[in-house]
Amino acid sequence: MRALWRYLVAAVVLLLGRGRRPPRVERAERIVPAGEPSPRAELLVLALFGATAACAVAFVVVYAVESIPHQTQFLGLSLGVAFAFLAAALIVIAYRLVVTEELEEDYPVPAHPAEQEALGQLVEESGDRMTRKRLLLVGGGAAGAALGAALVTPALSLGPAFEIAPFFRTPWRRGVRLVDEDGRPLHAHDVLEETFYTAYPEGADREQLGAPIVVVRLRPAELHLPAGRDGWAPHGIVAYSKICTHAGCAVALYRKPTFPTVEPRPALVCPCHYSTFDPARGAKVLFGPAGRPLPQLPLFVGPSGELRAAGNLSGPVGPAWWGVRNRRPS
Repeated sequence: MRALWRYLVAAVVLLLGRGRRPPRVERAERIVPAGEPSPRAELLVLALFGATAACAVAFVVVYAVESIPHQTQFLGLSLGVAFAFLAAALIVIAYRLVVTEELEEDYPVPAHPAEQEALGQLVEESGDRMTRKRLLLVGGGAAGAALGAALVTPALSLGPAFEIAPFFRTPWRRGVRLVDEDGRPLHAHDVLEETFYTAYPEGADREQLGAPIVVVRLRPAELHLPAGRDGWAPHGIVAYSKICTHAGCAVALYRKPTFPTVEPRPALVCPCHYSTFDPARGAKVLFGPAGRPLPQLPLFVGPSGELRAAGNLSGPVGPAWWGVRNRRPS
């Protein structure tokens, strides 16, 4: 009975004492010398964190808003300046807000409880100069969150999480003239067989994804275009997007049937990964990793013999990403 009574008393004492923290013993000696608070440095760090967050948010805005001119330059500037502000904030923290000490020997590996306590004290005392610890943590967290959003933004555009109309918009409309690299109209009688031509829409931005096309001339009897494309190839002249549907490279080669046994017909070739397309059959894939034909541009001959677009391209331009290339071009 006495043993049972002792166990009950011990249990009561444990329950009553649970949750009580032992009084903190003030340390008589500091490990790290005390440093004077530096409110100006703290305000400077907060301002740098705010500038970092603002520049990162500006990156997201520039990326998402299509109408902003010179997007590439502004994207690089905003992200670069954001990292510069962040680096400046970390430098100020290291030199003005963190107390440091110089030791000739390295700290030993903490093994004893007293050594572990001393290490904790060292870490705690290093930040004694900061009077706005919580505010600095909030500012650093905001800067980190904004930078994280900026870094994730390009990946989100594949979602589609942002406006993806630029991926589908092309400058081709009915009546738009085809011009060469020098801006001269391309006439039907200038397009010869066994010759490769690059053309652009007159007056449009040539850097736009759907702008460049390839033009070749075949014998009308050799054409076997998909259904619904009757009249798309006047005088045997066909036009297709110059952007390969595999990885977005430029289709820059025209294969002539020099060896009929292995090359039975002319073909358009992308030199990057050798995707090969049959211009006589709606740019059907003959060889290579491309997963679909090149989009075809319907043509007609204008009053002066110049080639003009009879409408938009037959499909989306360039590679097909999941969730993005899921509708027709606009």
